[in-house]
Amino acid sequence: MTLRFQLFGISVVSVLLNALAFAQTGASDDNAAITKTALDYIEGWYAGDAARMERALHPELAKRMISTDSKTGLSQFNYMGAMALVQRTRNGGGKKTPQDRQLKEITILDRYNNAAVVKIVASDWIDYLEMGKFNGDWKIINVLWELKPKPATQ
Repeated sequence: MTLRFQLFGISVVSVLLNALAFAQTGASDDNAAITKTALDYIEGWYAGDAARMERALHPELAKRMISTDSKTGLSQFNYMGAMALVQRTRNGGGKKTPQDRQLKEITILDRYNNAAVVKIVASDWIDYLEMGKFNGDWKIINVLWELKPKPATQ
């Protein structure tokens, strides 16, 4: 093996290792930013911090839930846009949850390039967030959520 071939091989390995390190750092930075966006959303809700909630949302957000009408047993489609969610936050809807019940378990389920899916287990519901990297910032584009069953009363 010639010295030139060995140097070429070392150079290729070096470039690949640098690219791998950069990709891992980028993924780590994105995961931290995704988690921060999810925290702005859930902690903003609990605190009644409309600015924090708004920072987490894309203006075209669609928050949806399928519920069952207790009288008819039929499914209902519930929808809320970004500004309605910001206004409900501003009105203190989340402040009704006592601090010791304010769950905010965040799991990044998947991420590919500029798209991510995040699960939040909150006090009385579970949110599935679809996020997109929009002008360099991670924003929540869609939320599908479900209420947890109420505990049985004794």
